Amino acid sequence: MNSAIVATLLLVLLGLAYQLGTSRSRGLVAAGGKLHSRPTYHGALVAIWTLVPALLVLGLWAMFGQSISRAYILTLLPADLVSAGGSALDHAVARVRQIASGYGVVGELAPYEQAAGNSLRSFQTIVSAVVLAAAAGLGAIALFMAHKRIDPRLRARNQVERVVFYLLLLCSGIAILTTVGIVVSLLTEAIRFFTFISPVDFFFGTVWNPRFSSTGAGSHGDFGLLPLLWGTIMVATIAMLVALPVGLMTAIYLSQYAKPAVRNAVKPIVEILAGIPTIVYGFFALVAVGPFLASIGNVLGLDIRATSALTAGLVMGMMIIPFISSLSDDILRQVPRTMRDGSLGLGATKSETIKRVVLPAALPGVVGAFLLAVSRAIGETMIVVLAAGNSPFPRLNPGEPVSTVTVSIVNQLTGDTDFASPQSLVAFALGLTLFVMTLLLNVVALFIVRRYREQYE
Repeated sequence: MNSAIVATLLLVLLGLAYQLGTSRSRGLVAAGGKLHSRPTYHGALVAIWTLVPALLVLGLWAMFGQSISRAYILTLLPADLVSAGGSALDHAVARVRQIASGYGVVGELAPYEQAAGNSLRSFQTIVSAVVLAAAAGLGAIALFMAHKRIDPRLRARNQVERVVFYLLLLCSGIAILTTVGIVVSLLTEAIRFFTFISPVDFFFGTVWNPRFSSTGAGSHGDFGLLPLLWGTIMVATIAMLVALPVGLMTAIYLSQYAKPAVRNAVKPIVEILAGIPTIVYGFFALVAVGPFLASIGNVLGLDIRATSALTAGLVMGMMIIPFISSLSDDILRQVPRTMRDGSLGLGATKSETIKRVVLPAALPGVVGAFLLAVSRAIGETMIVVLAAGNSPFPRLNPGEPVSTVTVSIVNQLTGDTDFASPQSLVAFALGLTLFVMTLLLNVVALFIVRRYREQYE
Protein backbone atom coordinates (compact mmCIF):
# COMPACT_ATOMS: atom_id res chain seq x y z
CA MET A 1 0.00 0.00 0.00
CA ASN A 2 1.34 3.37 -0.99
CA SER A 3 2.29 5.27 2.16
CA ALA A 4 1.82 8.64 0.43
CA ILE A 5 -1.82 7.80 -0.38
CA VAL A 6 -2.41 6.66 3.20
CA ALA A 7 -0.86 9.83 4.62
CA THR A 8 -2.92 11.97 2.22
CA LEU A 9 -6.13 10.18 3.22
CA LEU A 10 -5.46 10.67 6.93
CA LEU A 11 -4.53 14.34 6.47
CA VAL A 12 -7.68 14.99 4.44
CA LEU A 13 -9.87 13.31 7.07
CA LEU A 14 -8.06 15.17 9.86
CA GLY A 15 -8.36 18.58 8.22
CA LEU A 16 -11.97 18.10 7.15
CA ALA A 17 -13.06 16.84 10.56
CA TYR A 18 -11.33 19.64 12.43
CA GLN A 19 -12.75 22.31 10.14
CA LEU A 20 -16.31 20.96 10.31
CA GLY A 21 -16.18 20.55 14.09
CA THR A 22 -14.80 24.04 14.61
CA SER A 23 -17.33 25.60 12.19
CA ARG A 24 -20.30 23.90 13.84
CA SER A 25 -19.25 24.99 17.35
CA ARG A 26 -18.73 28.57 16.17
CA GLY A 27 -22.14 28.47 14.54
CA LEU A 28 -23.64 27.52 17.90
CA VAL A 29 -21.87 30.49 19.50
CA ALA A 30 -23.16 32.80 16.76
CA ALA A 31 -26.70 31.52 17.40
CA GLY A 32 -26.48 32.65 21.01
CA GLY A 33 -25.37 29.42 22.64
CA LYS A 34 -22.73 29.22 25.38
CA LEU A 35 -20.20 26.45 24.85
CA HIS A 36 -18.56 24.51 27.64
CA SER A 37 -15.33 24.26 25.61
CA ARG A 38 -13.64 26.41 23.01
CA PRO A 39 -14.34 25.68 19.32
CA THR A 40 -10.78 24.36 18.86
CA TYR A 41 -11.51 21.56 21.36
CA HIS A 42 -14.67 20.64 19.47
CA GLY A 43 -12.73 20.49 16.23
CA ALA A 44 -10.00 18.39 17.85
CA LEU A 45 -12.57 16.00 19.32
CA VAL A 46 -14.28 15.48 15.96
CA ALA A 47 -10.89 14.91 14.33
CA ILE A 48 -9.97 12.30 16.95
CA TRP A 49 -13.23 10.40 16.52
CA THR A 50 -12.78 10.52 12.75
CA LEU A 51 -9.24 9.18 12.77
CA VAL A 52 -9.82 6.33 15.23
CA PRO A 53 -11.78 4.00 12.90
CA ALA A 54 -9.60 4.85 9.91
CA LEU A 55 -6.45 4.08 11.89
CA LEU A 56 -8.03 0.89 13.19
CA VAL A 57 -8.67 -0.40 9.66
CA LEU A 58 -5.18 0.54 8.49
CA GLY A 59 -3.64 -0.99 11.60
CA LEU A 60 -5.47 -4.30 11.10
CA TRP A 61 -4.27 -4.44 7.50
CA ALA A 62 -0.70 -3.68 8.64
CA MET A 63 -0.89 -6.55 11.13
CA PHE A 64 -2.54 -9.19 8.94
CA GLY A 65 -1.85 -7.96 5.40
CA GLN A 66 1.31 -10.03 4.94
CA SER A 67 -0.44 -13.20 6.12
CA ILE A 68 -3.38 -12.61 3.77
CA SER A 69 -1.02 -11.90 0.89
CA ARG A 70 0.97 -15.08 1.61
CA ALA A 71 -2.20 -17.16 1.75
CA TYR A 72 -3.21 -15.82 -1.66
CA ILE A 73 0.24 -16.54 -3.10
CA LEU A 74 0.02 -20.15 -1.93
CA THR A 75 -3.12 -20.58 -4.04
CA LEU A 76 -1.11 -19.51 -7.10
CA LEU A 77 1.81 -21.90 -6.61
CA PRO A 78 1.98 -25.55 -7.73
CA ALA A 79 0.50 -27.99 -5.25
CA ASP A 80 3.67 -30.09 -4.99
CA LEU A 81 5.72 -27.00 -4.06
CA VAL A 82 3.19 -25.94 -1.42
CA SER A 83 3.05 -29.42 0.09
CA ALA A 84 6.86 -29.62 0.23
CA GLY A 85 7.11 -26.44 2.34
CA GLY A 86 10.41 -25.42 3.87
CA SER A 87 12.92 -22.97 2.48
CA ALA A 88 12.01 -23.77 -1.12
CA LEU A 89 8.46 -22.55 -0.53
CA ASP A 90 9.67 -19.41 1.23
CA HIS A 91 12.02 -18.71 -1.67
CA ALA A 92 9.20 -19.14 -4.20
CA VAL A 93 6.92 -16.79 -2.21
CA ALA A 94 9.69 -14.18 -2.06
CA ARG A 95 10.24 -14.40 -5.83
CA VAL A 96 6.55 -13.92 -6.53
CA ARG A 97 6.52 -10.86 -4.25
CA GLN A 98 9.51 -9.41 -6.08
CA ILE A 99 7.87 -9.96 -9.46
CA ALA A 100 4.69 -8.28 -8.24
CA SER A 101 6.65 -5.32 -6.88
CA GLY A 102 8.29 -4.78 -10.26
CA TYR A 103 11.89 -5.18 -9.08
CA GLY A 104 12.37 -8.47 -10.90
CA VAL A 105 14.27 -11.58 -9.84
CA VAL A 106 17.60 -13.23 -10.56
CA GLY A 107 17.62 -16.17 -12.97
CA GLU A 108 15.04 -17.55 -15.32
CA LEU A 109 11.36 -17.42 -14.46
CA ALA A 110 9.41 -20.61 -13.93
CA PRO A 111 6.21 -20.86 -16.02
CA TYR A 112 3.99 -20.19 -13.03
CA GLU A 113 5.98 -17.32 -11.51
CA GLN A 114 5.13 -14.56 -13.97
CA ALA A 115 1.42 -15.41 -13.86
CA ALA A 116 1.53 -15.56 -10.05
CA GLY A 117 3.29 -12.20 -9.90
CA ASN A 118 0.74 -10.55 -12.19
CA SER A 119 -2.14 -12.04 -10.19
CA LEU A 120 -0.58 -10.88 -6.92
CA ARG A 121 -0.14 -7.36 -8.29
CA SER A 122 -3.82 -7.20 -9.27
CA PHE A 123 -4.83 -8.66 -5.91
CA GLN A 124 -2.76 -6.08 -4.00
CA THR A 125 -4.24 -3.24 -6.04
CA ILE A 126 -7.80 -4.38 -5.36
CA VAL A 127 -7.22 -5.05 -1.66
CA SER A 128 -5.45 -1.72 -1.18
CA ALA A 129 -8.37 0.07 -2.78
CA VAL A 130 -10.80 -1.84 -0.57
CA VAL A 131 -8.82 -1.06 2.60
CA LEU A 132 -8.52 2.63 1.72
CA ALA A 133 -12.22 2.79 0.86
CA ALA A 134 -13.11 1.07 4.14
CA ALA A 135 -10.89 3.47 6.11
CA ALA A 136 -12.35 6.48 4.32
CA GLY A 137 -15.92 5.20 4.68
CA LEU A 138 -15.63 4.43 8.39
CA GLY A 139 -13.90 7.77 8.90
CA ALA A 140 -16.74 9.58 7.12
CA ILE A 141 -19.36 7.77 9.22
CA ALA A 142 -17.46 8.62 12.40
CA LEU A 143 -17.17 12.23 11.20
CA PHE A 144 -20.91 12.45 10.65
CA MET A 145 -21.72 10.97 14.07
CA ALA A 146 -19.18 13.10 15.93
CA HIS A 147 -20.36 16.20 14.09
CA LYS A 148 -23.96 15.55 15.20
CA ARG A 149 -22.88 15.19 18.84
CA ILE A 150 -21.63 18.78 19.08
CA ASP A 151 -23.83 20.86 21.36
CA PRO A 152 -23.22 23.57 23.96
CA ARG A 153 -23.13 21.05 26.85
CA LEU A 154 -20.53 18.76 25.27
CA ARG A 155 -17.39 18.65 27.43
CA ALA A 156 -15.04 18.51 24.47
CA ARG A 157 -12.05 19.87 26.36
CA ASN A 158 -12.27 17.18 29.02
CA GLN A 159 -12.46 14.42 26.43
CA VAL A 160 -9.59 15.80 24.35
CA GLU A 161 -7.40 16.18 27.42
CA ARG A 162 -8.25 12.63 28.47
CA VAL A 163 -7.17 11.34 25.05
CA VAL A 164 -3.94 13.34 25.25
CA PHE A 165 -3.32 11.95 28.74
CA TYR A 166 -3.66 8.37 27.54
CA LEU A 167 -1.44 9.09 24.53
CA LEU A 168 1.26 10.47 26.82
CA LEU A 169 0.82 7.47 29.10
CA LEU A 170 1.20 5.16 26.10
CA CYS A 171 4.38 6.91 24.99
CA SER A 172 5.81 6.68 28.50
CA GLY A 173 4.90 3.01 28.66
CA ILE A 174 6.60 2.35 25.32
CA ALA A 175 9.78 4.03 26.57
CA ILE A 176 9.74 2.03 29.79
CA LEU A 177 8.95 -1.25 28.05
CA THR A 178 11.71 -0.63 25.52
CA THR A 179 14.21 -0.21 28.34
CA VAL A 180 12.90 -3.31 30.08
CA GLY A 181 13.10 -5.26 26.83
CA ILE A 182 16.72 -4.23 26.28
CA VAL A 183 17.68 -5.20 29.82
CA VAL A 184 15.86 -8.54 29.63
CA SER A 185 17.40 -9.44 26.28
CA LEU A 186 20.89 -8.56 27.52
CA LEU A 187 20.36 -10.45 30.76
CA THR A 188 18.99 -13.63 29.18
CA GLU A 189 21.74 -13.83 26.57
CA ALA A 190 24.39 -13.03 29.19
CA ILE A 191 23.09 -15.87 31.35
CA ARG A 192 23.43 -18.18 28.33
CA PHE A 193 27.02 -17.01 27.94
CA PHE A 194 27.80 -17.76 31.58
CA THR A 195 26.72 -21.36 31.02
CA PHE A 196 29.85 -21.65 28.84
CA ILE A 197 32.24 -19.36 30.73
CA SER A 198 32.46 -18.93 34.48
CA PRO A 199 31.52 -15.43 35.72
CA VAL A 200 34.69 -15.42 37.81
CA ASP A 201 36.83 -16.05 34.73
CA PHE A 202 34.96 -13.35 32.83
CA PHE A 203 34.95 -10.55 35.40
CA PHE A 204 38.41 -11.21 36.84
CA GLY A 205 40.25 -12.71 33.86
CA THR A 206 43.29 -10.86 32.53
CA VAL A 207 43.47 -12.46 29.09
CA TRP A 208 41.11 -11.67 26.20
CA ASN A 209 41.57 -14.21 23.43
CA PRO A 210 38.27 -15.68 22.17
CA ARG A 211 38.90 -18.59 19.83
CA PHE A 212 36.29 -19.61 17.28
CA SER A 213 36.57 -23.33 17.86
CA SER A 214 34.33 -26.13 19.08
CA THR A 215 36.75 -29.01 19.49
CA GLY A 216 35.83 -29.80 23.06
CA ALA A 217 35.90 -28.50 26.60
CA GLY A 218 38.16 -25.57 27.23
CA SER A 219 38.41 -24.68 23.53
CA HIS A 220 36.25 -21.56 23.63
CA GLY A 221 39.19 -19.30 24.41
CA ASP A 222 39.84 -16.75 27.13
CA PHE A 223 37.23 -14.12 27.92
CA GLY A 224 38.87 -11.96 30.57
CA LEU A 225 37.13 -8.60 30.94
CA LEU A 226 39.87 -6.69 32.76
CA PRO A 227 42.00 -5.76 29.69
CA LEU A 228 38.94 -4.36 27.93
CA LEU A 229 37.79 -2.58 31.08
CA TRP A 230 41.23 -1.07 31.55
CA GLY A 231 41.31 0.20 27.97
CA THR A 232 37.82 1.67 28.33
CA ILE A 233 38.73 3.48 31.54
CA MET A 234 42.01 4.75 30.09
CA VAL A 235 40.38 6.19 26.96
CA ALA A 236 37.51 7.70 28.95
CA THR A 237 39.93 9.24 31.47
CA ILE A 238 41.99 10.90 28.72
CA ALA A 239 38.80 12.17 27.12
CA MET A 240 37.57 13.71 30.37
CA LEU A 241 40.98 15.29 31.09
CA VAL A 242 40.55 17.09 27.77
CA ALA A 243 36.82 17.81 27.85
CA LEU A 244 36.27 18.80 31.49
CA PRO A 245 38.67 21.78 31.81
CA VAL A 246 38.04 23.05 28.30
CA GLY A 247 34.27 22.61 28.52
CA LEU A 248 34.00 24.09 32.01
CA MET A 249 36.24 27.08 31.20
CA THR A 250 34.24 27.67 28.03
CA ALA A 251 31.01 27.63 30.05
CA ILE A 252 32.44 30.05 32.63
CA TYR A 253 33.56 32.46 29.94
CA LEU A 254 30.28 32.36 28.04
CA SER A 255 28.09 32.72 31.14
CA GLN A 256 30.17 35.17 33.21
CA TYR A 257 32.50 37.17 30.97
CA ALA A 258 31.31 37.14 27.36
CA LYS A 259 29.13 39.93 26.02
CA PRO A 260 25.73 38.83 24.64
CA ALA A 261 26.84 39.32 21.04
CA VAL A 262 29.99 37.24 21.59
CA ARG A 263 28.07 34.54 23.46
CA ASN A 264 25.43 34.30 20.74
CA ALA A 265 28.19 33.82 18.16
CA VAL A 266 30.53 31.50 20.09
CA LYS A 267 28.06 29.08 21.67
CA PRO A 268 26.53 27.84 18.38
CA ILE A 269 30.03 27.37 16.97
CA VAL A 270 31.05 25.23 19.96
CA GLU A 271 27.84 23.22 19.78
CA ILE A 272 28.48 22.40 16.11
CA LEU A 273 30.95 19.83 17.43
CA ALA A 274 28.04 17.93 18.98
CA GLY A 275 26.35 17.59 15.59
CA ILE A 276 29.29 16.00 13.81
CA PRO A 277 28.80 12.21 13.35
CA THR A 278 31.14 10.10 15.45
CA ILE A 279 32.39 8.26 12.37
CA VAL A 280 33.78 11.60 11.15
CA TYR A 281 35.61 12.04 14.46
CA GLY A 282 37.00 8.51 14.10
CA PHE A 283 38.23 9.17 10.58
CA PHE A 284 39.74 12.49 11.71
CA ALA A 285 41.56 10.69 14.52
CA LEU A 286 42.82 8.00 12.16
CA VAL A 287 44.16 10.20 9.36
CA ALA A 288 45.08 13.44 11.15
CA VAL A 289 45.43 13.28 14.93
CA GLY A 290 47.11 9.87 15.11
CA PRO A 291 49.92 10.63 12.60
CA PHE A 292 50.37 14.07 14.20
CA LEU A 293 50.86 12.56 17.67
CA ALA A 294 53.20 9.92 16.25
CA SER A 295 55.36 12.62 14.61
CA ILE A 296 55.48 14.57 17.88
CA GLY A 297 56.51 11.39 19.67
CA ASN A 298 59.35 10.88 17.20
CA VAL A 299 60.60 14.42 17.79
CA LEU A 300 60.46 14.04 21.58
CA GLY A 301 61.77 10.49 21.59
CA LEU A 302 58.52 9.00 22.87
CA ASP A 303 56.83 5.84 21.65
CA ILE A 304 53.41 7.08 20.48
CA ARG A 305 51.51 4.98 17.98
CA ALA A 306 49.15 6.51 15.44
CA THR A 307 46.34 4.28 16.77
CA SER A 308 46.47 4.42 20.54
CA ALA A 309 44.51 5.24 23.66
CA LEU A 310 45.89 8.77 23.52
CA THR A 311 44.60 9.36 19.99
CA ALA A 312 41.14 8.01 20.77
CA GLY A 313 40.95 9.86 24.09
CA LEU A 314 41.95 13.24 22.66
CA VAL A 315 39.43 13.10 19.84
CA MET A 316 36.72 11.77 22.12
CA GLY A 317 37.42 14.68 24.46
CA MET A 318 36.94 17.10 21.56
CA MET A 319 33.59 15.49 20.87
CA ILE A 320 32.42 15.77 24.50
CA ILE A 321 33.47 19.42 24.95
CA PRO A 322 30.13 20.88 23.75
CA PHE A 323 28.25 18.37 25.92
CA ILE A 324 29.91 19.66 29.09
CA SER A 325 30.10 23.31 28.05
CA SER A 326 26.45 23.57 27.04
CA LEU A 327 25.12 21.89 30.19
CA SER A 328 27.49 23.79 32.47
CA ASP A 329 26.66 27.09 30.79
CA ASP A 330 22.94 26.58 31.35
CA ILE A 331 23.58 25.56 34.97
CA LEU A 332 25.85 28.53 35.73
CA ARG A 333 23.30 30.93 34.28
CA GLN A 334 20.66 29.52 36.63
CA VAL A 335 22.57 30.66 39.73
CA PRO A 336 20.48 33.49 41.25
CA ARG A 337 21.69 36.96 40.37
CA THR A 338 21.26 38.03 43.99
CA MET A 339 24.04 35.66 45.13
CA ARG A 340 26.51 37.18 42.68
CA ASP A 341 25.44 40.74 43.49
CA GLY A 342 25.76 40.05 47.21
CA SER A 343 29.31 38.73 46.79
CA LEU A 344 30.31 41.71 44.66
CA GLY A 345 28.67 44.05 47.15
CA LEU A 346 30.83 42.63 49.96
CA GLY A 347 33.96 43.55 48.00
CA ALA A 348 34.80 40.28 46.24
CA THR A 349 36.25 40.42 42.78
CA LYS A 350 34.53 38.79 39.82
CA SER A 351 36.93 35.83 39.81
CA GLU A 352 36.50 35.35 43.57
CA THR A 353 32.72 35.45 43.12
CA ILE A 354 32.92 32.76 40.48
CA LYS A 355 35.20 30.53 42.57
CA ARG A 356 33.49 30.94 45.94
CA VAL A 357 29.86 31.60 45.06
CA VAL A 358 28.84 30.68 41.53
CA LEU A 359 30.73 27.39 41.15
CA PRO A 360 29.76 26.00 44.58
CA ALA A 361 26.12 26.87 43.94
CA ALA A 362 26.26 25.24 40.50
CA LEU A 363 28.31 22.26 41.71
CA PRO A 364 25.45 19.69 41.61
CA GLY A 365 24.65 20.42 37.99
CA VAL A 366 28.31 20.59 36.93
CA VAL A 367 29.07 17.25 38.58
CA GLY A 368 25.96 15.75 37.01
CA ALA A 369 27.05 17.00 33.58
CA PHE A 370 30.53 15.57 34.17
CA LEU A 371 29.22 12.12 35.09
CA LEU A 372 26.82 12.07 32.15
CA ALA A 373 29.75 12.96 29.90
CA VAL A 374 31.72 10.05 31.40
CA SER A 375 28.82 7.76 30.51
CA ARG A 376 28.95 9.05 26.95
CA ALA A 377 32.70 8.47 26.79
CA ILE A 378 32.44 4.91 28.12
CA GLY A 379 29.79 3.99 25.55
CA GLU A 380 31.47 5.59 22.52
CA THR A 381 32.13 3.13 19.70
CA MET A 382 33.22 4.51 16.32
CA ILE A 383 36.12 6.64 17.55
CA VAL A 384 37.73 3.81 19.50
CA VAL A 385 37.05 1.31 16.70
CA LEU A 386 39.07 3.42 14.27
CA ALA A 387 41.63 5.08 16.54
CA ALA A 388 42.31 2.92 19.63
CA GLY A 389 44.13 0.11 17.84
CA ASN A 390 42.22 -2.99 19.04
CA SER A 391 44.95 -4.50 21.19
CA PRO A 392 43.34 -6.22 24.22
CA PHE A 393 46.30 -6.08 26.59
CA PRO A 394 46.56 -4.11 29.85
CA ARG A 395 49.09 -1.35 29.21
CA LEU A 396 50.13 1.66 31.25
CA ASN A 397 51.47 3.66 28.29
CA PRO A 398 48.59 5.65 26.71
CA GLY A 399 50.62 5.93 23.52
CA GLU A 400 50.16 2.22 22.78
CA PRO A 401 47.12 0.53 21.22
CA VAL A 402 44.35 -0.71 23.49
CA SER A 403 40.96 -2.30 23.12
CA THR A 404 37.71 -1.29 24.79
CA VAL A 405 34.45 -2.99 25.62
CA THR A 406 32.63 -1.39 22.70
CA VAL A 407 35.34 -2.39 20.23
CA SER A 408 35.08 -6.01 21.39
CA ILE A 409 31.30 -5.95 21.02
CA VAL A 410 31.71 -4.81 17.41
CA ASN A 411 34.34 -7.47 16.73
CA GLN A 412 32.30 -10.30 18.21
CA LEU A 413 29.12 -9.39 16.31
CA THR A 414 30.77 -8.59 12.97
CA GLY A 415 30.54 -11.14 10.19
CA ASP A 416 28.64 -14.39 9.86
CA THR A 417 28.38 -15.45 13.52
CA ASP A 418 26.57 -18.20 15.36
CA PHE A 419 24.52 -16.68 18.17
CA ALA A 420 24.56 -19.95 20.07
CA SER A 421 28.33 -19.85 20.60
CA PRO A 422 30.10 -18.11 23.49
CA GLN A 423 32.13 -16.08 20.98
CA SER A 424 28.95 -14.23 20.02
CA LEU A 425 27.09 -14.40 23.33
CA VAL A 426 29.97 -12.62 25.05
CA ALA A 427 28.85 -9.44 23.28
CA PHE A 428 25.67 -9.47 25.39
CA ALA A 429 27.68 -9.94 28.58
CA LEU A 430 29.88 -7.00 27.57
CA GLY A 431 26.79 -4.93 26.76
CA LEU A 432 25.27 -5.76 30.14
CA THR A 433 28.51 -4.70 31.82
CA LEU A 434 28.44 -1.35 30.00
CA PHE A 435 24.79 -0.91 30.92
CA VAL A 436 25.52 -1.46 34.61
CA MET A 437 28.50 0.92 34.52
CA THR A 438 26.54 3.75 32.92
CA LEU A 439 23.57 3.08 35.20
CA LEU A 440 25.77 3.40 38.28
CA LEU A 441 27.25 6.64 36.95
CA ASN A 442 23.78 8.06 36.36
CA VAL A 443 22.67 7.02 39.86
CA VAL A 444 25.73 8.70 41.37
CA ALA A 445 25.04 11.83 39.32
CA LEU A 446 21.43 11.97 40.54
CA PHE A 447 22.54 11.43 44.14
CA ILE A 448 25.11 14.23 43.98
CA VAL A 449 22.66 16.61 42.29
CA ARG A 450 19.97 16.02 44.90
CA ARG A 451 22.38 16.08 47.85
CA TYR A 452 24.08 19.36 47.02
CA ARG A 453 20.93 20.97 45.63
CA GLU A 454 19.35 20.63 49.05
CA GLN A 455 22.47 22.14 50.60
CA TYR A 456 22.43 25.29 48.46
CA GLU A 457 18.69 25.83 48.23
